[in-house]
Amino acid sequence: MPDAIRNLTFTLVEIATFFGAAVIAMLVVWVLIAYVIDITQKKHAIRRNFPVIGRFRYFFEHLGEFFRQYFFAMDREELPFNRAERAWVYRSAKNVDNTVAFGSTRNLTHAGEVIFLNCPFPTLEEDAVPPKEITLGEGFARTPYSTSSIFNISGMSYGAISRPAVLALSHGAKEAGVWMNTGEGGLTKYHLEGGCDLVFQIGTAKYGARNEEGALSDEKLLQIASHEQVRMFEVKMSQGAKPGKGGILPGGKVTEEIAAIRGIPEGKSSISPNGHPEIRNVDDLMDMIHHIREVTGKPVGFKAVIGAYGFLDTLFKRIHERGLEYAPDFITIDSADGGTGAAPQSLIDYVGLTIKESLPLVVDKLMEYGLRHRIKVICSGKLITPSGVAWALCMGADFIVSARGYMFALGCIQALQCNKNTCPTGVTTHDPELQKGLDPANKAVRVANYAKKMAYEVGVIAHSCGVREPRELRRYHAHIINDSSFSTSLETLFPTRQVRPEYAEEVVKLVQSE
Repeated sequence: MPDAIRNLTFTLVEIATFFGAAVIAMLVVWVLIAYVIDITQKKHAIRRNFPVIGRFRYFFEHLGEFFRQYFFAMDREELPFNRAERAWVYRSAKNVDNTVAFGSTRNLTHAGEVIFLNCPFPTLEEDAVPPKEITLGEGFARTPYSTSSIFNISGMSYGAISRPAVLALSHGAKEAGVWMNTGEGGLTKYHLEGGCDLVFQIGTAKYGARNEEGALSDEKLLQIASHEQVRMFEVKMSQGAKPGKGGILPGGKVTEEIAAIRGIPEGKSSISPNGHPEIRNVDDLMDMIHHIREVTGKPVGFKAVIGAYGFLDTLFKRIHERGLEYAPDFITIDSADGGTGAAPQSLIDYVGLTIKESLPLVVDKLMEYGLRHRIKVICSGKLITPSGVAWALCMGADFIVSARGYMFALGCIQALQCNKNTCPTGVTTHDPELQKGLDPANKAVRVANYAKKMAYEVGVIAHSCGVREPRELRRYHAHIINDSSFSTSLETLFPTRQVRPEYAEEVVKLVQSE
């Protein structure tokens, strides 16, 4: 018996030695080949000057996308979202303790930071009330939409995100009582399966609502509107990731199913027009909004990154000239600092106004033209924590929507692989091997937890400010740190606008009708 064991041991050692020698030999051959290639090529200076070793810079650069956020970045310094923000979302989604100790790690003297003013007599629990219900399209749409939800799911198309991600969001939204925007990729059975309220987004390519020529189809609109879950329609003019450029879906994500839903060729990149061909001015926009509302009977609004100031003045003047029935039921304002979509860096970094400037601008213009009661305001753009949502409510938003916040709730780790079909958490990939890591049932619970926790903690801020519910927050409840490290009231920076005299009578009639 000992001889048999000894012989087996010798055999295993010989095999291991053989394979070890083979691996070393192949490694030596690879190094020699790589060396020759590197010193003879003229494209990469690093590899030519430091053959073989220079190749590792690409490997470490790639690893940096994943490990930078864990080992090198401080809690509050990383972009687009820092560790503290992501950690709050993760803990909320998991429904675990979200308290911290030993003081804030936030720089409370940094210019631009928001501070809420606590009331000496905060709202007691027995005096608090649920957020009030808001109705969109009342008096203008045959089927207006009423909801008390504050923090909803922004547009993410099936195709841009995966099937299990859509399922998890749909079920989670239903559980939390929030709505879900379909994104421009069309309505699917996965959106409908969860039973949540839906906002159907019409992008520039009219995916899911187009005829054979690619134009908007009334027949398709009626089919979509026949679903009771579809509560509103949103015309997407532009989005934060790429103002002035259409949507981009890489060919690797255009599966047979997605191609059928969108009406596009399978396996080929889908690039939407950078604008609606039939919308060239504010009258065209008003005509389309009015037409979709007449066909579907549902509230209709538009989504845009705000840029040229004159656009708002022209639009609001024409609404008064043509009639309130041509007004959008809502405006979704997107921040111009990027989003979930793939886009040229020049657009993400440099084009359009951020939400900190565009939200007060739109709200104030609506007040000035006497349209604040007619048109509701939906706010989108990096608002994934209670402070951001509470700030938006102070500034006058009726609703807040988020895409990346809910992606974190699904398990996103900010790997920055959204446009490559290699998302390691299965959120933005159609690779079955990567998708299997995202269990829709488990993640739906996390989505619901996140939405509920957000509503609760925004309520905590509101009660600390002395109001009964979040929608009672006003600009005087918050301060912004200025360049001198002192704070200034939002009310001082953005004083309440008065209605122009020529529109005052119309405002009185509109308020009385409500």
